[in-house]
Amino acid sequence: MKEYFRKYFMLKKHNFKVGVKKAKRAKMCYLFLAPYAILFITFFVLPVITSIFFSFTYYNILEKPRFIGIQNYLSLILEDDVFLVGIKNTLLIAIVTGPLGYIMSFLFAWLINELPRWIRTIAVVVFYAPSIAGNLYVIFSVFFRGDAYGYANALLMDLGIINAPILWFINPTYMLPICMVVILWMSLGTGFLSFVAGLQGVDRAQFEAGYMDGVKNRWQELWYITLPNMKPMLLFGAVMSITQAFGVCDVTMALCGYPSTDYAARTIVTHLYDYGFSRFEMGYASAIAVVLFLMMILCNKAIQSMLRRVGT
Repeated sequence: MKEYFRKYFMLKKHNFKVGVKKAKRAKMCYLFLAPYAILFITFFVLPVITSIFFSFTYYNILEKPRFIGIQNYLSLILEDDVFLVGIKNTLLIAIVTGPLGYIMSFLFAWLINELPRWIRTIAVVVFYAPSIAGNLYVIFSVFFRGDAYGYANALLMDLGIINAPILWFINPTYMLPICMVVILWMSLGTGFLSFVAGLQGVDRAQFEAGYMDGVKNRWQELWYITLPNMKPMLLFGAVMSITQAFGVCDVTMALCGYPSTDYAARTIVTHLYDYGFSRFEMGYASAIAVVLFLMMILCNKAIQSMLRRVGT
């Protein structure tokens, strides 16, 4: 056993020396990488580390952080019923809008890719517009107004389906489904744009070779040629889909109010916003952020493992 550990540490030491020599030879590359690395560490890595540190403390901004161990996490799981509602709503949104938006984005991109160039350009702008117009969900607040002048209520009343207007964004039965529709509509553009770029980058010669090797239809062409060539774009679209699905906050707050009725539209990020910016309990908010971060990491790993099987 001693001999095994001795060889193991000698190998590690050798690999470290080799790595240092390679780093010295590539010091100009690291110099060019330094501006991005500094910004990434400052605005991404350090905030994550800081959140993990504060999640083990009681910190209200006015006083010094006081270490309390895992008390914040115990309170989240065992005592905070609203947080559990937020987890349920966030997972529902992620399960429904994430995969559905991902698949719809790819299918739309695949269909549009066959159109003439000028039509394809117009279609890309139309599909991407909701992603860059942040307040476009206001259209739905007009469509689902809670009085007889809202388009949805007026239509249902004209058809005789209802006798009185429905308070869409106050009634807990309708709040989350409508928000899911809005989130799905607004999330199509980001992945869609990357998929269009990926489809344009597939070498057309591979399709000819595929048909010579036995590819018989468009579905086999999609599975054995198109998807394997688009794995980087598929991964990027998956990451963006996860980020948007788990980061839902603005849409539910704008449409359903803050807080929503019976917390029916509460999400993890809304809960974080409540404790971080309304109550200023930064330690507790940091614990929420860490839990959300771990959930996103686990989902990202699961999707990566599924994407590795594409085309195999």
